[in-house]
Amino acid sequence: MAFDKDAFLTALDSMSVMELNELVKAIEEKFGVSAAAMAAPAAGGAGGAAAAVEEKTEFNVVLTGAGANKVGVIKAVREITGLGLKEAKDLVDGAPKNVKEAVAKADAEAAVKKLVEAGATAEMK
Repeated sequence: MAFDKDAFLTALDSMSVMELNELVKAIEEKFGVSAAAMAAPAAGGAGGAAAAVEEKTEFNVVLTGAGANKVGVIKAVREITGLGLKEAKDLVDGAPKNVKEAVAKADAEAAVKKLVEAGATAEMK
């Protein structure tokens, strides 16, 4: 029987996180490997002089300016952070300030996009 890669990928796509975790553990046990060891490439390179560069996984969302639509920016900050009206207004008035700290890249990008759409200037650090 030939291996059907498309069917395998479809099955993976429909699995929950818990099912994927169990699958990874089963593969680790069956083949005597570790997913963690495979994910970290060996630091080497030009004569061993080059150090491996770690990819940043946590980002801060920084509000650098409120812009002309301050009310819209306050609403966006409340939506992103869950702060009350006064706290969100104080954060916007005190720009530049961190809106979110140590968040995943996708979450940080979404927050920056929402702030920019509201009329603010924001960045990821």
